[in-house]
Amino acid sequence: MPDAVVIGAGPNGLVAANILADAGWSVQVLEEQPEPGGGVRHDRGVHPDFVNDLFSSFYPLAAASPVLSALRLENHGLRWSHAPRVLAHPLSDGRCVVLDRRIDATADSLEAFAPGDGAAWRRLFALWQTLRPDLLNALFTPFPPVRAGARLARTLRAAGGLRTARSLILPVRRMGEEEFRGEGGRLLLAGNALHADLAPESAGSGGFGWLMSMLGQTYGFPAPVGGSGALTEALVHRLLAHGGELRCGERVETVTVCDGRAVGVRTAAGEAVPALRAVLADVAVPVLYRELVGPEHLPAQLLDDLRRFQWDFATFKVDWALDGPVPWQAERACQAGTVHLADGMDELTRFAAQIAMHQVPDRPFALFGQMTTSDPTRSPQGTESAWAYTHVPHDIRADAGDEGITGDWGPADQERMADRVERQVERFAPGFRSRIRARRVLAPPTLQALDANLLDGAINGGTTNIHQQLVFRPVPGTGRPETPLPGLFLASAGAHPGGGVHGGPGANAARAALRAHRALPLARVQRLLARRDRTGRRPTRPAEAASDRPVRGEEVDTDGIHRPGGAGIRPHSGERHE
Repeated sequence: MPDAVVIGAGPNGLVAANILADAGWSVQVLEEQPEPGGGVRHDRGVHPDFVNDLFSSFYPLAAASPVLSALRLENHGLRWSHAPRVLAHPLSDGRCVVLDRRIDATADSLEAFAPGDGAAWRRLFALWQTLRPDLLNALFTPFPPVRAGARLARTLRAAGGLRTARSLILPVRRMGEEEFRGEGGRLLLAGNALHADLAPESAGSGGFGWLMSMLGQTYGFPAPVGGSGALTEALVHRLLAHGGELRCGERVETVTVCDGRAVGVRTAAGEAVPALRAVLADVAVPVLYRELVGPEHLPAQLLDDLRRFQWDFATFKVDWALDGPVPWQAERACQAGTVHLADGMDELTRFAAQIAMHQVPDRPFALFGQMTTSDPTRSPQGTESAWAYTHVPHDIRADAGDEGITGDWGPADQERMADRVERQVERFAPGFRSRIRARRVLAPPTLQALDANLLDGAINGGTTNIHQQLVFRPVPGTGRPETPLPGLFLASAGAHPGGGVHGGPGANAARAALRAHRALPLARVQRLLARRDRTGRRPTRPAEAASDRPVRGEEVDTDGIHRPGGAGIRPHSGERHE
């Protein structure tokens, strides 16, 4: 009988499980998918010779995260790789601004757009260097970050006080106009803000764009060698080495609640898995409360607040196997791992406005990843493993491109939208389509089918806008991993500090569980479960303790992970996901 059950083997769930295992708890992780990783997985589904990341690829927040650093995943096989340049934003007239880990190279790139903009970038970087230690500590500390917040307040006061705070809450369009004379610096900030669902006119988008830009300036946008799943493999290897257990292909259907406390879970197969101390949920917020817990166990105010919960944008993604490098018109984009594709600030605003009006954008802002440029192991020499994703509305009411994309995301919608994304790439890289050997379309329903936490491919666990951050995340008055149910802790990106692969929500949930560590006596857990069975629920079968003996009906792979039928961690078979 484990001390803790973790629902979901995404990066936050695995971080939480590792921290609990380090504290001496017995931990069992239950994952719905046949392999762990959530949004951190790769396969060879586009072409057998090419590795393509299914979801995320670049991890500046992971590189900066004190949570992941403390796990020392390099001791468990993780290695990072960098493209020669971090990020590029080309324009159709051939100009291109570049973010480089060398501050001089970035400043020179901005200076080419307007004299003085290189010095302006250096001033923003100097502010980052001043705030970085306290800002990162506050970011990765449970809200409210009392000690780290007090240190950050003192540092902020010395760095300009209210004037600096004002700058960081500006819309990114306004911040760019105040800081830079030319378009280059403005585009770097705005493109990075749109890594989330922050339009150029959104309050706080300036601070987020600045944060992402400075992370890239300091840490780069690193990629795991061999594929994004290498990060997951390191987390799993570490967990198993510390005595944790991972069972894949096990969908949790219900959080078991007795006497107002979470005491375990029940799987879709009808198995009751008790938890002596805690249940940690790496689960999307609406799913956790509405489906796994149920309204009868929750305060009316929370249920009312959930009606106002806002998801971030839906996502549409295309993966490619390319016969050669991308033929960028702007040569400086050739060495960048990430390329932002929008022809100026107004096009970014237009894109976000069309989504706000429930329209499929006609010129989608695309984030383009050159993975072989970033990690040569991803495809044969002279080729490129690439992807692009863009955002679309959840509720589509019109197609701004007048091509009849309806939002049902059947084969016709998928092909039209994938062609539209490729035309956007062609605007900046003429001849791109002639180099496509194979492509895979990952429409919003496909992304959700591969990871149930990603509603229509929403990648941040809820909007990044300021009205759902800090004390408002996931609903007003929370901001912490504790839930209304004792023994249940929120460990997903829906909790503070939000989306991105950094482990913050998982670490916060694990630490909260450790603080409330008093274990229920075994006899009481058994009585509670027996009482629940008498209420008419399906009968349980005993949960297996974490041991060498597998759960009935399963095989155990040599890596120690339980999977139905003994399915191992391996690349997908090559089928196209549609």
